[in-house]
Amino acid sequence: MKYDELIQLYFERSNALQAYWTLYVVIVGGILAFSSLRKLPAAVTTLIVTLLFCLFAYENMDAILTVTRQRHATLAAIKQSDSAAAPEIKPLRDFLEPTLTPAPESATKRTHLVSDLLTVLGLWAMELRRRRNAPAVAE
Repeated sequence: MKYDELIQLYFERSNALQAYWTLYVVIVGGILAFSSLRKLPAAVTTLIVTLLFCLFAYENMDAILTVTRQRHATLAAIKQSDSAAAPEIKPLRDFLEPTLTPAPESATKRTHLVSDLLTVLGLWAMELRRRRNAPAVAE
């Protein structure tokens, strides 16, 4: 591949990564909004929502990690591409390549897992709050 194609591929993978994170944030927001609007306790509903979220989060994290690996591989290919073949791109390389810094896979995984845990804790905290407030609502 030529240098410009590798750069394009890198940014396509970056856009894909952003799409997966955006989907994740929308789903987390929707789940927490759904849970916050419920008035009556329903442990079974909370359990089902938790399990479905965990399945989604697992698949979403796998997609995010796959794209992260692709970004790292593309960056490695960019850095290994032959600059002697096209000396006119050297100024561009010197300017652009230092800015291509994908997050490490471990940091990405850690961020996702912490967010997953906080989401599940939020779901159950709201369920416990509904249970605690249920007698006051029934009176």
